[in-house]
Amino acid sequence: MNIYKSIDEIEKDEKTVLTIGTFDGIHKGHKVLFKKLKQYSLENNLRNVVITFDPHPRMVLSNYKIKLLTTLDEKSELLSQLGIENLLVLEFTKEFSEQSSKEFITNLICNKIGVKHIIIGHDHKFGKDRNGNDNELIELGYKNNFTVECVGPVKSDEEIISSTKIRNAILDGNIKKANEFLERNYCLHGTVVKGVSRGAVLGFPTANIEVENKNKLIPKNGVYIVKALIEDEVVFGVMNIGLRPTFADTLSTVIEAHLFEFNKDVYGKTIEIEMLKRIRDEKKFNNKEELIYQIGRDKKEAIRYIGSKYLV
Repeated sequence: MNIYKSIDEIEKDEKTVLTIGTFDGIHKGHKVLFKKLKQYSLENNLRNVVITFDPHPRMVLSNYKIKLLTTLDEKSELLSQLGIENLLVLEFTKEFSEQSSKEFITNLICNKIGVKHIIIGHDHKFGKDRNGNDNELIELGYKNNFTVECVGPVKSDEEIISSTKIRNAILDGNIKKANEFLERNYCLHGTVVKGVSRGAVLGFPTANIEVENKNKLIPKNGVYIVKALIEDEVVFGVMNIGLRPTFADTLSTVIEAHLFEFNKDVYGKTIEIEMLKRIRDEKKFNNKEELIYQIGRDKKEAIRYIGSKYLV
């Protein structure tokens, strides 16, 4: 996949079908849109282009600093896996946001990129104050010789899938719902760093993980069953996200995973963690013996789950 970080890097070509959006999560609804984009591209011999924004527009325009379901690197990798040929990443600034919808489509899409057909989601808004909608886009298409297709909402159990709903599910610890809406397991990417080595003392050595992007959404505190990829090896385990209240030795969230049957020295190595299932809330225990007993129970539950879901 070709990745362009500036409008000046991509050549103008009228024989283009494109879509535009933030696409945080690359969820099940987004995938329907990308499938249509790719199919239209093949049937009409057009190049396909996905246009997205970095940083997330709400990071620029809102006082609420949104956390990301997918970083730009993750988004790029997922789009590549879906067969998208060209990704254009536009820097989103306050100045950029001041363009009217007509200016955005005419000056940037038509005059700089070139377009024959645009496919958008049912809730897509564009231009200053998000005033542009599908009706205006269709009108602009008549004037600029391109056609428009609007893709309807995608549902799961009668609920419309959206990035906001996935984000809320993750914050609530509802990994099952998030993974269903994403149509994949929610992932964290990071580096294994040195901790206080208390896990090894307790008999359950852990890998402390520093997430690579500070804007990545971290799930609700608690204990999770996970699948990890490290050093090209797939391993399963249990992971705790929280403040380690039994020992009260941190004021910031710590992410640490106990990986089953894995004893390699991986400090400084990159790790990918897939969230499979949430087991329980984080809890303060009266002593380390109670904690050891509970970790043992968590491990047994994880092994049963992994055996039924992944190892048969």
